[in-house]
Amino acid sequence: MPTKQQHNILMLNGPNLNMLGVREPDMYGFKNLDAISAKCKEYATELGYSIDFRQSNHEGELVTIIQEARSNYSGVIINGGAYSHTSIALLDALKLLEIPIIEVHISNVFKRESFRHHSYISKVAKGVICGFGAHGYILALNAIHTLLEE
Repeated sequence: MPTKQQHNILMLNGPNLNMLGVREPDMYGFKNLDAISAKCKEYATELGYSIDFRQSNHEGELVTIIQEARSNYSGVIINGGAYSHTSIALLDALKLLEIPIIEVHISNVFKRESFRHHSYISKVAKGVICGFGAHGYILALNAIHTLLEE
């Protein structure tokens, strides 16, 4: 198992998350994805980790990135966006991983439309963080840290 200094964490974001700060700011806040990425990289450095913070609007690209995570990362934090609720392809790719997976949602999906109450990603995630806004990513880094240090 790699030492703490060697942990590289994939933080993967799905469709429309590149529009944070513009898209429904009352729901998602005013921070854009670049600001969230910068905060996460700063915090990861404090933990002694490096992160690869990525986003795609394309399901197939997300699947490819997840498949590559098998050999390149110690853990995955994923906000699948709308694909969380629809993508069996993401589920199947995540099933290939033997590393911790934490699912993140900026909004509390259980206070929203009923179709958002189901997530395929949750079936393979060690845990789910939702409703804490952009801070959920930091909470997810804490969760990954705890899992990797156990």
